[in-house]
Amino acid sequence: MSDRPDVLIVGGGMIGVCTAHGLVERGSSVTLLERGEICSGASHGNGGWICPSESAPVPGPGVIREALPWLLDPESPFWIRPRASLALLRWLWDFRRACNAAAARESFRLHRALSLASLARYRELARRFEFGFTQRGLTLLFETEKGMRATQHEVDLLEAAGGNARWLDVKALRERIPGVSLHLAGGLELPDDAHITPTDFVRGLAADVARRGAVIHTQTEVLELEWSRRGPARVRTTRGDFRADEVVLAAGAWTPQLARGLGLRVPVEAAKGYSISVERPERFPDLPLGLMEGMMFVTPMGSRLRFGGTLELGGLDMRVSRRRVDALSRTLRRYLPGLPHTPTVEIWRGLRPLTPDDLPILGRPAGTSGLVLATGHGMLGISHGPISGELIAQLVSGEKPEIDLAPFSPDRF
Repeated sequence: MSDRPDVLIVGGGMIGVCTAHGLVERGSSVTLLERGEICSGASHGNGGWICPSESAPVPGPGVIREALPWLLDPESPFWIRPRASLALLRWLWDFRRACNAAAARESFRLHRALSLASLARYRELARRFEFGFTQRGLTLLFETEKGMRATQHEVDLLEAAGGNARWLDVKALRERIPGVSLHLAGGLELPDDAHITPTDFVRGLAADVARRGAVIHTQTEVLELEWSRRGPARVRTTRGDFRADEVVLAAGAWTPQLARGLGLRVPVEAAKGYSISVERPERFPDLPLGLMEGMMFVTPMGSRLRFGGTLELGGLDMRVSRRRVDALSRTLRRYLPGLPHTPTVEIWRGLRPLTPDDLPILGRPAGTSGLVLATGHGMLGISHGPISGELIAQLVSGEKPEIDLAPFSPDRF
């Protein structure tokens, strides 16, 4: 253990642990601080998708118009909890600016590049330890012809980028998915995608980096960061002070709060999501599903079946809304009415860090040294995690990042 590590990482979720892995691989001494347990935040209840084929960003042409009816319904897939917040108003203004076709095409390209790079790393890591890595594709289910027509533009982008997709009729869906509704309009097969069990991956990777010398402090909440041009940063926590030559802020939805003390604006909103894990019904295939109009995922994870989704902008609010949980169950039954009822294992909620343009923030803020931000992955933290950690490790180690970080700059807003 080093008294003053080369790099101190704040955050023990997917991004922080993947960054620690990339740095340990390069021989850096690393200390990681986590306010709870490893993978106890947004990474824990994730849908587990690695989805280069499903790379459309949240903002896009027509999104605001389509979402307006939802904003007044607290059970809807996309809801903004009313609150007085200048930061939220500014975030929404930047979100509106990102709702155009050119920005959506570029975001699709960047999301896909990150997901493909992560997928390659998942394959490598799956040879070292078990985390449920399965590459058997992803199937999207549609209730309406309108939903299918709206997705055709994304299919065109995917095929132009070299990806694969195949439309399915209800008969084909019923052959592969037990209990699917007869009233669906159809489906879309994305054969190149994969899924994992997120907690097994993050905790397994954390155990690996700890065995290789990284120091991990759980139940250690960061209270304040002190940064100076004249020396190493000091991080004040509930378990004492830490110093390091480099600090990586990978604290998810809590990153803006910590960065504010340094005079930095980090436009990340906490996007609350929910998931419900149940005992996996017999004969349910090892195939993740997207319930498209409901904005939901359904993912088999070993002996469990996890379903969830939704996007709620409500600040750092960790309360569980029973109405939203019940709405998830009702939506699941619309698409899969024949799915057997099995016991509930876990009801989860978490705060995903969402930027206005739905691209992550990766890099050094202008005018700083010894500080790197790694946050803002929204709903794609699992899909982008391994490459994001690698890119940050390359940056901190003085290497040229293998993917240009300019589009992910903290100073782009």
